Amino acid sequence: MSNSSPALARKLTLVAAVAFGLSYMAPAVVLTMFGIISEISHGTAPTALLLSTLAMLATGISYAKMAHLFPSAGSAYIYSRKLLSSKIGFLVGWVILLDYLFLPMLVWLIQSVFLHAQFPGIPLWGWILINAAATTAVNMVGIVVTDRVNRILLVVSVLAVLVLVAYCVIYLSDNSPASFTDPIWNSASTIGGISAAAAVGAYAFLGFDAISTLSEETKDPQKNIPRAIIYSILIAGAFFVAVSYVMELVQAGSGLEDPESMRYTMSVLVGGKHFADLLNVALVVGAFAGCVSIQAATARLLYVMGRDGVLPKRIFGHIGKKTKTPTYNLLLTGATSLIALPLSIEIASSFINFGAFLAFTAVNICLITYFVKNRDAKKLMSISYILIGIFGAAIDIYLLTQLSEDATLIGIGWLILGVIWLTFLTKGFRKPVPDLSLNPNALVDESAPTVLVDHDLDSTTR
Repeated sequence: MSNSSPALARKLTLVAAVAFGLSYMAPAVVLTMFGIISEISHGTAPTALLLSTLAMLATGISYAKMAHLFPSAGSAYIYSRKLLSSKIGFLVGWVILLDYLFLPMLVWLIQSVFLHAQFPGIPLWGWILINAAATTAVNMVGIVVTDRVNRILLVVSVLAVLVLVAYCVIYLSDNSPASFTDPIWNSASTIGGISAAAAVGAYAFLGFDAISTLSEETKDPQKNIPRAIIYSILIAGAFFVAVSYVMELVQAGSGLEDPESMRYTMSVLVGGKHFADLLNVALVVGAFAGCVSIQAATARLLYVMGRDGVLPKRIFGHIGKKTKTPTYNLLLTGATSLIALPLSIEIASSFINFGAFLAFTAVNICLITYFVKNRDAKKLMSISYILIGIFGAAIDIYLLTQLSEDATLIGIGWLILGVIWLTFLTKGFRKPVPDLSLNPNALVDESAPTVLVDHDLDSTTR
């Protein structure tokens, strides 16, 4: 890429990167998932979500370390290419596309279902098109505008959840629970039940990895991206645990039974139907931030793969001269909204989880590989990171085994398509995978020996 070619603009701060990750995860997801997690864990959702936080933190540390070493927008795709092999890297990038490319479609569909239920005058397909067009327009303007819209809507979403918590606290002042410790552990609690609920709770954290796709648009990315990844997991985890604790206190003895409608029925219980309807609108508006973040991350992964030549460069490697955004990729992801028109939420959700957890596993293996190669440098630190990688990979493989049959079949089918494309790209594996265009600020040069630097390790987790 020549020096005169447009490139991503480096304008984001640490706060912006954290806000991006939190928006992608969507703090209000705790309200949607609470009923299911509570049911599986027998009323100990906070404990299950705390376990989810610790499990995802292991993978988060792997991503943080890799983002420190390779500050590129390519995320797991880049890490796997550099540390495993170009072919494995391609397949990891291809598989994670299943997550990134179709997740915007799923979020637009969910958003539109809620809006259609609230405002049935506009058909579902109309809301899908409106949501996709609005999100694409925000992202097309540029990363600065995207950041501002993202922060405002994130605040709206968080405030909506906090208002519900406040109503719950008021409700509890007149309806004191039998025990304040039951949400942590009670007579029905089992380690197996809490572990199973924690596996479900892990889905609430999907998205922290997308922060690494902002590495080429964030100031001082080797410090700020790793910190943003860790901070977003810790902040989201603390928020999920605290909110679910209050909701468990309300739920205990309240007679609320349907886990899927728990958010709405609890809102009606503590604040009345009018409040529940207003809360729904606020949460839907706030969730628009997640749509913006998800589409932005998808477009940047496609950009790096296009820049490397593993996808057609003229289209996927294009950057708008004025906006400094991957405009063609944003339009392409916006067009995926059309796929959602005939789908249900259940079917659409089966598209994404396989790619996410397989990519998580690959990044943990990358961490193990890096520290095995550098085992002569500060052995205690190396062993610690290797153990973190093993723990994170084990968790992610377990989550892979918990996916539905549909999700697994779709994931395997997509992977087979990737192998076919790779075969074509390399002329039957007779040619190498197109060369990697690594960001010039990266610490590690593929042609040079990999050397572990003590202060680099420390700065990742400071």
